[in-house]
Amino acid sequence: MTTTSPTANVEELAKISNQIRKKVLNMVYKAQSGHLGGSFSATDLITVLYFNEMNVDPEDPASPGRDRLVPSKGHCAPAIYVALAMRGFIDPSSLYDLRQAGCMLQGHPCMKSVEGIDISTGSLGHGLSIGVGMALGSEISGIDFHVYVLLGDGELNEGQNWEAAMSAAKHSLGNLTAIVDRNRVQLDGPTEEIMPLEPLLEKWQAFNWKTREIDGHDPADIKKGFVWAKGNRDIPSVLIANTVKGKGVSFMENSHLWHGKPPSQAEYEAALQELGGDSNE
Repeated sequence: MTTTSPTANVEELAKISNQIRKKVLNMVYKAQSGHLGGSFSATDLITVLYFNEMNVDPEDPASPGRDRLVPSKGHCAPAIYVALAMRGFIDPSSLYDLRQAGCMLQGHPCMKSVEGIDISTGSLGHGLSIGVGMALGSEISGIDFHVYVLLGDGELNEGQNWEAAMSAAKHSLGNLTAIVDRNRVQLDGPTEEIMPLEPLLEKWQAFNWKTREIDGHDPADIKKGFVWAKGNRDIPSVLIANTVKGKGVSFMENSHLWHGKPPSQAEYEAALQELGGDSNE
């Protein structure tokens, strides 16, 4: 696995996303544990963040001026781990120890064991509050960096998100961008059946955030969204990224059954074929 330029073009970003999905599939299949559906829906967002958008350096992963990513939907860790390996933060050989006892790469990201992870996450609903704290820290310290918070749409059921949203608006945190992975499916079923979120865009607007919908699987549209988010530093921004749970594998798409289910051998082989790769890629 090679290190790829952090300023990849649209065609390169699409190829990287596909590589990440194949690696994630291999990792979860080998571990027989992990989250494919939410990793696949967030893959294109993660790809653009690490290979085009964020100011991060594998040679200096703790740089005070680095941009921060808060993976509030921490169960998408496999996709983040692959991106970190491809950027040179971690050894690619560690990927296949996913979720093993005593290994570096656990089911949810840990900042104490993985270079490039800015905060340990896993318990849903906390990430936006952490992002608010980081963004405030930037303003207090005078060190300029941007904070990105990757949220699952199901975790917006957690009320703490909306307390954090109020706080971010109050403090005019223009260096904070929330990204909602709007795949419309959570652990137990469709979000609109379990706890309806719509009108989601208008909710964020009511909390005094600037808002924009994007195609969460179109690298060009994602890139435009990040440019827009940084265009006005007076208030926080949110990108509602319309995505597909299990994106890239037809029998996984839009199904809550693939939220945290590992594939059988037959399912693995069928999924790998759809992603166009072999098990060694």
